[in-house]
Amino acid sequence: MISNITFSQEVLFEFGTSKSMDAVISGSKAKEIPLKWVDVNTTKETWTVKKDGTLFSTGMPIGVARSEKQYENFILHVEWKHLEPGGNSGVFVWSGANPKGDNPLPDGVEVQMLELDWVNLNLRDGQKPPIAYVHGELFGVQGVKTTPDNPRGERSKSIENRAKGKGEWNTYDVVCVDGVIKLSVNGKFVNGISKSTQKKGYICLEAEGAKIEFRNFKIIELAPGVTSAEETAALLK
Repeated sequence: MISNITFSQEVLFEFGTSKSMDAVISGSKAKEIPLKWVDVNTTKETWTVKKDGTLFSTGMPIGVARSEKQYENFILHVEWKHLEPGGNSGVFVWSGANPKGDNPLPDGVEVQMLELDWVNLNLRDGQKPPIAYVHGELFGVQGVKTTPDNPRGERSKSIENRAKGKGEWNTYDVVCVDGVIKLSVNGKFVNGISKSTQKKGYICLEAEGAKIEFRNFKIIELAPGVTSAEETAALLK
């Protein structure tokens, strides 16, 4: 399938690495493969890879950069730190990386990364949103449907609040296999979804209006499953 995407398709930066599970198990000395990130609808100024390998995002304009290739079954390790109160960001997995209409964010399953003050700064009718909202929610977006392990409407909330606030590093381990996602927040598995209607696609880094840093972004690729064309995002050129 050929997409008619009209957004940028320029490689902006290298950040993070990937390795196969076979290489991990065999103890192969093969080097990890650097990950290349392609612009979708951000800018060169949005992302800066620092000398220590940390990726800094200004959060503006709101949009995403995507992985160069698609992933199906994999383990993702990523550490992230918000730099301002109420910061909003996340990672999309199994994404088509093709925003539609006026929404600058794509489809896929979002792995939410919100700073703890978000609930204090985004009152709704004078009421605070649930604190669980900022502790690693998982949810399908832009037409991708999932079944939540711990429902908050169509979203899945963490069963234990473990995220740290502004200026502190958080660690996510995200296991994505055959339409199932399990999320570990700072050393404990606390959330998950299943039956994703899309289970192969791009990984996207989200800029959503707030400064954030990422580090130690590592992918371990697992064996493929039985995934139909309907469950696979369209390839982008």
